[in-house]
Amino acid sequence: MSAHISLLIYIHTHTALVATLTATTDPGDRRLAGGDRGQATTEYALVLLAAALVGLMVVAWATAGGGTARISRLFNSVIDAVIDRV
Repeated sequence: MSAHISLLIYIHTHTALVATLTATTDPGDRRLAGGDRGQATTEYALVLLAAALVGLMVVAWATAGGGTARISRLFNSVIDAVIDRV
């Protein structure tokens, strides 16, 4: 449940950030308000946060129950398939 709330907070924050950055006084002006310096860094940071959130959700699922056995079976089947091809 908290992962769901975290994801919603991320989406709302990202949406608000994009709306703030793209707001200009002239609708024909496609440049970002205040310049676009640091935009790539901000987007990169948001992508890293999203990836970390997904990773935390996977770890929480794997350790909460049932996930450990599934991951073990998946890992074993991948290793067996690789060994069979060699």
